[in-house]
Amino acid sequence: MQTNFALAQLADPHTRESEKILRSCVHCGFCTATCPTYLLLGDELDSPRGRIYLIKDMLEGAKPATPEVVKHVDRCLSCLSCMTTCPSGVHYMHLVDHARAYIEQTYRRPLFDRALRRLLAAVLPYRNRFRLALLAARIAKPLMPLVATLPAVGPRLSAMLDLAPAGIPPRSGQEPGRKLLPLQMQGKRGRVAMLTGCAQSVLKPAINEAAIRLLNRRGIEVVLPKGEGCCGALVHHLGQEAAGLDFARRNIDAWMREVDGSGLDAILITASGCGTTVKDYGFMLRDDPAYAAKAKRISAMAQDVTEYLGGLELPPASNPTGQTVAYHSACSMQHGQKITDLPKRLLKAAGFAVKDVPEGHICCGSAGTYNILQPEIAGRLRDRKVANIERTKPDLIAAGNIGCMTQIGKGTTIPIVHTVELLDWAYGGPKPEGMQGIETVGSNSASRASAH
Repeated sequence: MQTNFALAQLADPHTRESEKILRSCVHCGFCTATCPTYLLLGDELDSPRGRIYLIKDMLEGAKPATPEVVKHVDRCLSCLSCMTTCPSGVHYMHLVDHARAYIEQTYRRPLFDRALRRLLAAVLPYRNRFRLALLAARIAKPLMPLVATLPAVGPRLSAMLDLAPAGIPPRSGQEPGRKLLPLQMQGKRGRVAMLTGCAQSVLKPAINEAAIRLLNRRGIEVVLPKGEGCCGALVHHLGQEAAGLDFARRNIDAWMREVDGSGLDAILITASGCGTTVKDYGFMLRDDPAYAAKAKRISAMAQDVTEYLGGLELPPASNPTGQTVAYHSACSMQHGQKITDLPKRLLKAAGFAVKDVPEGHICCGSAGTYNILQPEIAGRLRDRKVANIERTKPDLIAAGNIGCMTQIGKGTTIPIVHTVELLDWAYGGPKPEGMQGIETVGSNSASRASAH
């Protein structure tokens, strides 16, 4: 793609990077075939190629964002399926992130939109605030049918209430800064840090607990450094670049204290959306003289928990259940981190029968806060995803991202659990929560699944 940025514009590192990305696009349109919003809406401007044209025109002309640009960029899920499809290597993720930050700087959103985005940014990344918000949502949930009828604001407020779980798990004893007592650890073979994060640790602390048990049994010490928290993805994808970088710096400081102290072999992440962001810290902080080198080092150490487990010698499963598992590969896993077959191989080695989901490359509609900000599109994508999952007639659904688990779980009664919970169970851990009615060894519940 030909560009015409002025030299003064290219002095800005963000614009310079975006110009390089724009020039790599050859207009081929392969991205349209795998873009969820284009498949649903059929509008060229709701495809990556269409958004690239809009972003180019906005940035090149140094224009304030228009309502049309905002509408179509807001509709982007950042699922990154286009990056998997693109034959030219267009780094769409960095381009759309820059566009979102530019929009926040140059466009004044309607009052309710501004208020909702500020609320999400002020609550979701903070564990205690998020827990209180969920308690409030439980009280307000009976009012959801009335809330849904409110003009303009109803669908989004209703989506927020609908996503709130019926119950909130008790706080985990595994909090950042608290020394963990290794369980069943026989001989130390490694030392890793694990991201506690924000939403996942409130919605389902059992995920990290399962990962720690599994790692401890293989002789891996797990630490949760004081000071770490939200990875920054939630605010970063809302266009709040400065806030996202603040979260990144805080985590880097916490992890570097461990790296420079007793040392770390890796930084493990059990939410793939967070993993994609942490692995991008090196790029995000590339122009920060105080953090560029540290951020690059941290990004190089970051691994999804399945990546690390794949490098360990796992013994034969002590509790092979033989159940049929539909594996949902989160967009941030398969497109963001390019991890595709490894989680399925680990599940198969643990004794599960793993099935691929038709249209597995299409987003479920979660995408961070997307299912709140764009509930109609998110709902259609969820229904499409659930229908494809149920076609495989599984006993269980496995996924590696809490957002996907929450989104898909709202559309089906088939239990959905984290991949690492199933692995922990197969290798001697407790049965994952929500699976009380699931039997072991060969229980294919085709009749139950077909009833959905």
